[in-house]
Amino acid sequence: MEMTDSEDIEEESDGVDDLVDALIESQVLATLVHNLHRLDESQKIEADGVHNTLGIVENLGELRPEICNEAGPSGLLPWLLKRLRAKRSFDANKLYVSEILAICVQNNTENQRILPSLEGIDVLLQQLAQYKRHDPTTSEEQEFMENLFDSLCSCLLLPANREPFLVGEGLQLMNLMLREKKLSRNGALRVLDHALSGPEGTENCNKFIEILGLRTIFPLFMKTPRKHGAKGLSKEQHEEHVISIISWLLKNSKSNQRQRLINKFTENDHEKVDRLLELHFKYLEKVLATNTALEEQARAENLEEDEMYLRRLDGGLFTLQLVDYVMLDICATGPPSIKRRVLKILNVRNASIKTIKNVIREYASNLGEEKASEEITEEQDRILDLLDKFQNM
Repeated sequence: MEMTDSEDIEEESDGVDDLVDALIESQVLATLVHNLHRLDESQKIEADGVHNTLGIVENLGELRPEICNEAGPSGLLPWLLKRLRAKRSFDANKLYVSEILAICVQNNTENQRILPSLEGIDVLLQQLAQYKRHDPTTSEEQEFMENLFDSLCSCLLLPANREPFLVGEGLQLMNLMLREKKLSRNGALRVLDHALSGPEGTENCNKFIEILGLRTIFPLFMKTPRKHGAKGLSKEQHEEHVISIISWLLKNSKSNQRQRLINKFTENDHEKVDRLLELHFKYLEKVLATNTALEEQARAENLEEDEMYLRRLDGGLFTLQLVDYVMLDICATGPPSIKRRVLKILNVRNASIKTIKNVIREYASNLGEEKASEEITEEQDRILDLLDKFQNM
């Protein structure tokens, strides 16, 4: 294992590249997987052998990230999933397996693609189900849970994986986790954000409303919970995920489900509209502070416009855009009382509606370049049409 340790290699690099290349050329990953199948973890020495073998896999992955492309053909992915499924108590090897799986599916479309054919999404959901009502008992087990959530989020980046997640009742599990207020709530929010996003999330959005997910997500919208542990989501991260989920529900829900969503903003004397404006002013203040700081940095570092925009997004602009999009949508397509409430609060705060319009125009003009140009144009036109309706009401 020491021969493949990346830290040791940095100190003694002579000939190491040739060694690693030779190992990969000789299909070392398939050989390691073959040995994993032969080891009996009920024997401590062989359990240690499994741990050391996984260490070699991790080190090779750090030295040659492309070796992750062999995780499927070599049989590593099936072995990892089989080991997760094994009815054994939690131990260091199970934690290591979850780490290797997360590495294999992160930014690797091919591994994300083949995981459902190995029932991988079902395995992840089954393993996570134990944490819907009970927190992990140790920090190591919490790390295991987070690795599973990371793997699930990576898989959901591939649009084709939204269906097996839906069929496997992933939405129901995430909804239960949000209700139970355990440590798993943070991961469930991240997974939902991935599962509902984009046009590919349409079926999941409608199903989420059907299973009464609005009753779960809006209490989290109304009151941001305190950070749960050192590894929990910050208040800003929590608010970003929640408002992102609501924005996708607005974009993707069919007419009757969408109406149920909009009606939520009129309940209890429009309290959710009040909360939306509260978030608007919070993140507008953050963005203004970020802009001021960036003006000085731009002069000192000669920042380009694209880099400036990315830093503004990180400094609160992304969440502000989502908040203002939701505000625009419900004002333009909901009952007139919603817009009246928005204008009333803006007037009380001596704020201008022009600020919201400018945020939305910038949002529309910077929609993701990774999408097909026709899709971008359609979404931009839809947002600007909402803006026109909002202005002409």
